[in-house]
Amino acid sequence: MKLASFTHAGRAGYGAVIDGAIVDLSHRLAASTLRLALAAHTLADLTEMAARAPADFALTDVTLDVPLPDALGYWCVGRNYRGHLAEANMKLPEFPSLFIRSPRSVVATGQPIIRPRLSGAFDFEGELAIIIGATGRHIHQQDALSHVAGYAIFMDGSIRDYQFKHSLTAGKNFASTGSCGPWIVTADEIGDPSQLLLRTRLNGREVQATRTDDFIFDIPTIIAYVSAFTPLLPGDIIATGTPEGVGFARTPPLWMQPGDTLEVEISGIGILRNQVIAEPEAQ
Repeated sequence: MKLASFTHAGRAGYGAVIDGAIVDLSHRLAASTLRLALAAHTLADLTEMAARAPADFALTDVTLDVPLPDALGYWCVGRNYRGHLAEANMKLPEFPSLFIRSPRSVVATGQPIIRPRLSGAFDFEGELAIIIGATGRHIHQQDALSHVAGYAIFMDGSIRDYQFKHSLTAGKNFASTGSCGPWIVTADEIGDPSQLLLRTRLNGREVQATRTDDFIFDIPTIIAYVSAFTPLLPGDIIATGTPEGVGFARTPPLWMQPGDTLEVEISGIGILRNQVIAEPEAQ
């Protein structure tokens, strides 16, 4: 099942995407957001409700939002593909390297991502995102996948000069430089998340193409690691890192420019698509 957040006729909602149509679950449940619905209901409950309800409107009649608009933040894993470490001449890490992205730095599919006025070094990173569905602390690796509600696509847009010369937090949190979507595909439809194919295209040119079996730290390891220091809650999002092909590792570097179109596609999930625009001049 695909679960999406959207706006329709000026009203924010969420629901199931089925055969090009939307079953509006927000009209049928007391929970005001998809994150709260994941906390209050099992996926089986949501699937059953979506299956027996009629479609409310066509997918083309809504504007998709990020899957979880009220997400508290994004846990992001860096340096997690062997190929990416090789292209960047980095050493194999001993444990997952984590940073946090603010929700205000992330937009939905179809919305513009912004190259800031302060830098032209705007890089792309296509990633698989994990959506947590069940609360857990000190989760064992063998139990980790039972805590996953589903998966989405994440684009960890990075301002490289700020990342490398100032701080990782600054380089990863410029406003509207990342994206997430187009929806959540539930874990039962994905199957083995280590066998997905991730492709990133810049203006139609493929710049990343790697399977998720190139992970250094697999999804159970990541979930166990994060849950060791903080409780994981329904609706928490963990981005799992990017494969080789990023712009800064090329000669010359390949930066995103205003007018470019970036697409990240992951098998079984769909396509996350954004156009790059220049940050408007200050008023």
